[in-house]
Amino acid sequence: MRGMKPVLSLPARVPRTDSPEDGDDDDRFSDQLVEAFLEAYTRPGDLVLDPFAGFGTTLVVAERMGRRTLGLEILPERVEHIRARVSDPSTVIEADARRLATLDLPPIDFTLTSPPYMTRTDHPENPLTGYQTLDGDYGRYLDELTVVYGAIGQLLTPGAKAVINVSNLRTGGTVSPLAWDVGAAVSRVLRFEQEIILDWDDPEDWYTNDYCLVFSSFDDESTGAAGRA
Repeated sequence: MRGMKPVLSLPARVPRTDSPEDGDDDDRFSDQLVEAFLEAYTRPGDLVLDPFAGFGTTLVVAERMGRRTLGLEILPERVEHIRARVSDPSTVIEADARRLATLDLPPIDFTLTSPPYMTRTDHPENPLTGYQTLDGDYGRYLDELTVVYGAIGQLLTPGAKAVINVSNLRTGGTVSPLAWDVGAAVSRVLRFEQEIILDWDDPEDWYTNDYCLVFSSFDDESTGAAGRA
């Protein structure tokens, strides 16, 4: 990995933020996590993309840190929630991330997200429709995430990183190695650089470990871990 080392400045145990709505739907992002990645990989004025914007933590923190933002979210109620949190509601687009290549988006300096999760078995809900349809298929889910990140790869500026937060999921007596499967799938279209293990301050029993997977474009010849110059 060309001497790649973790560059994040994080507390020994990462604070976790619960989602403001949805009951058991758990938003694992925290301001501190987003801040650490933005400090490591971006500069003020850079454009930060979240293709699965959720409740908007990435966008809100990036805006606060002087970065420009762009978010995609498929669920209308979450779009409205995020728009109420940011200064420019037009930066939040109600859209299916699988259509990202058709949206005529500008060049991206950094992207950070946690895509909707799926287990290998017993998961009829389709994560990429916001769990609104029952046509879930694990292999297709991975293929469609790969399409999303193939499109993002075409937008990344030189030196830009793409970070995906994803866990290996425990359901009953089985484990879905979602983090590894997403990493392998996205590695078909982006260069995998490293994984960062997240040690949350109150870990849940539904995952074995939680990771941030760091990628860059195959066209990017930069090598260091210290972000963009």
